[in-house]
Amino acid sequence: MKPIETVPDQKLLLFKSCMVGQEYPGVEAATRYVFDRLGVDWFISEEQSCCTGIGHYTDLFEGLTTTAIAARNFAVARKCGYPNITCLCSTCYAVNKEACELLNTNDEVREKVNSIFREKGLDELVYEKGDMDPRANFYHAVEILLSKVDKISESSVLDFSGIRAAAHHACHYYKVKYKDVIGNPENPQLIDDIAAACGADIVRWYEDRTLTCGMGFSQLHLNKNTSLQVTKAKLDSLKNAGVELMIHMCPNCHIQYDRYQPVIEKEFGVEYDTVHMNIGQFVALSMGADPYKVCGFQTHSVPLEGFLEKVGAI
Repeated sequence: MKPIETVPDQKLLLFKSCMVGQEYPGVEAATRYVFDRLGVDWFISEEQSCCTGIGHYTDLFEGLTTTAIAARNFAVARKCGYPNITCLCSTCYAVNKEACELLNTNDEVREKVNSIFREKGLDELVYEKGDMDPRANFYHAVEILLSKVDKISESSVLDFSGIRAAAHHACHYYKVKYKDVIGNPENPQLIDDIAAACGADIVRWYEDRTLTCGMGFSQLHLNKNTSLQVTKAKLDSLKNAGVELMIHMCPNCHIQYDRYQPVIEKEFGVEYDTVHMNIGQFVALSMGADPYKVCGFQTHSVPLEGFLEKVGAI
């Protein structure tokens, strides 16, 4: 398991996420807001490109292309002097870590990628074995937040006492690279610990806690009914546990619950009182960030106004 003491707060390349930028831009804005107030040294490079995650997991991008794009992004990180790639999206996290491991361990793949770069005159992108460390250079933003949990607690200004909140830890964080998880991969508590530090009443265990969000990338489109039934099962569990707020760490999970909760309510004839937000949005809100200008809650499908009024944010 990854020791919390090894998580850096300097030279972090905040890895832009397609899904965050497209669906919930407030997640990035909120994370930047929080990092600034925690003294985290971060940078965003306009040269960074998509990790190909959605295309990769729907078989539109084959492995070599994904690995080559990752190698290019790694070169961008090294070039700007911010080699600690920190992801807002758990798919970006998993894709980048897997690509780094492959480049370090598979000479044939590494040489094939490098030959493409050299052929196109892009020698500055060539990846040498060991240029990046899959454990020491790749993090999820939630890990950075957890490493600053005491400072987050001191900086919280909103009263979340009495708010029943629950976490959804993303599969691509704790199931794909389970040996690199902080804590127990069978029962991750990263989001729980951060939210508890902000004063929320955390429901640390509920039925179906470890169930996937149901998206399954292509499954949402190829087997939509099955996908939504999985999502509904978890929403039902949250309802039974009296959860008001579900906190996420991945935009894909966030989309599945926030965008499709109204769809499930209509198609299955049910009603839910649960609202959704990313852990970065939650922490920023706790620190007094503007719910709309910073957290971007106006982009959500499930309205948050009732919740925001309850905690005194609006």
